[in-house]
This record gives sequence, C-alpha cells and structure tokens, in this order.
Amino acid sequence: MAILCLGVKGFSQDSTMQKQEAPKKNKHHWPPGMDSAHHHWHDWPMDGAYDEDWDHWPPYHRSNKVKPSNLTTNWLIVDLGFANYQDNTNYASASAQAFAPGSSKYWFDLKNNKSVDVNIWLFMQRLNVVKHVVNLKYGLGIELNNYRYVNNITYLTEPTEVVFDSIQYSKNKLAADYVTVPLMINFNFTPTKRQGFGLSFGVSAGYLYSSRQKTISSEFGKKKTFNSFDLNPWKISWIAEAQLGPVILYGSLATKSMFSQGLDQVPYTFGIRLSHW
Repeated sequence: MAILCLGVKGFSQDSTMQKQEAPKKNKHHWPPGMDSAHHHWHDWPMDGAYDEDWDHWPPYHRSNKVKPSNLTTNWLIVDLGFANYQDNTNYASASAQAFAPGSSKYWFDLKNNKSVDVNIWLFMQRLNVVKHVVNLKYGLGIELNNYRYVNNITYLTEPTEVVFDSIQYSKNKLAADYVTVPLMINFNFTPTKRQGFGLSFGVSAGYLYSSRQKTISSEFGKKKTFNSFDLNPWKISWIAEAQLGPVILYGSLATKSMFSQGLDQVPYTFGIRLSHW
C-alpha cells in the first residue's frame, strides 16, 4: 500500500509539472514576435512592412482594416438625389422674352421633391498620390437630371420657344442626360479602414447626349418631345463628396447656365452616393 501511494503521488506531481510547463497556445494567432500584451493597433508598424504580416493579423483587425492599394477600382456606383437650378434670369431682358414670351420666374418653378437626379458611374478609380491619404479620383458615367415643373409650360421647337399652355398636365418634366467624366482630389483621413472618413472635390465635364420634355395630360395622354431645346451641349461643374463612415454624400454646381440663350438657369444636384469607398 505504501509503495502504491508513493507511485500515485509521484505520477500526479509529474502530470502537474507537465501541465505547468506546457506552452500556452496563442489563440489569437499573433504574428511572430508579438504577444497578446502588444496587440494594440498603434503598435503595428505603419511603414509598409505590415503588408508582409497581413495573413498573420487577428481576424478582428482583418475584418475592420484594409491594406491600402496604390490603385483601387469601384464598379457601378449609383447616385440618388435631387436636381434643381439657380434661376438668375433677367425676365425683363429682350433675350428672355424672345425665348419665353411673357415669362416670369414663376413659370419655371419646380416640384422640388420630384425633381430627381440619378447618376450611374460605370467605374471610379482612386490612385494613391501621398501615403494613401491624398489620392486622385476619376471615373466615367452618365448623369440623368430631371426637372419637374409646377406649371403647364411647353417647349416648342424650330425655333425653340417656351409658352404657357392652356392644357393641364398631370406630369411635366424636362430631362437632360449627360455622359460625364469626374476628376477629383481625394483626402482619405482613415486609409486603413473599410468605411472611413474623407473628402473629395474637383470638376466634371458632361456632354449632353439626350434631352426631352415629357408630359401627361387627359387630352393627349403621354407625350415625349426629343430636342436640344437650346441646352448647352457641355456642362462643366464643380463637384464634391463627403464620406462619413458608411454614408457618402455628393453634390455638384454647374459653372454656367444649362441654356445657351434666353434663360440663365445654373443647375445643381445633391444626394447620397452608393459606393464601397
């Protein structure tokens, strides 16, 4: 019995020593040379060496951080917003009265909640310029500006003229569609975050490829008139966007009137941009 007790005691001591001497598993899979006491984000090297250790980062950091790339591409971005214009027309002038006889600013009032802007960008690219904080951003897409009128105005063609119609329209809008190239300077204040904070501003150049007036009335039903309506073929705009985490806001303001004669109406847009960055 004494021999048996001594043997059991010796086995239990040996098991305890083995348990104490067993190395602790690194459940977080920290990179070599880094333990759980040094896992803070600010302890990681930020001089570019972190790219080599990316596969060893903890899953938590990999899900909330990104490796900045010198060139990134975002496909099929959609803007949903509102379209409007600053009406600087002098309606007492001869040119305004020739274009819209008897007109006043009241004629061109818009239904603000139904004057919409929808933009579809085929792609946008962001090119690193300075440490992924300062970038060049550019792309290609189409802008669809829709101006919904309150009053029953009609655009006549050959020559272009605007008249106040006696027909009651349930829907009356002017649509102007552009192929547009934006070019912006982007400041990304959080280049290692998936949904960070940043600002962009620059210019865009749009070419008018389609314009039409669409009306709906009980007399004539649905009617579309395709014409340039003396709209400027080019639209040069100041543009900007602000990224606030997952929310991206955009805005644009044209540099001059969208009409080539008669009216001085400077278009602008604003809304939400559905984009990955």
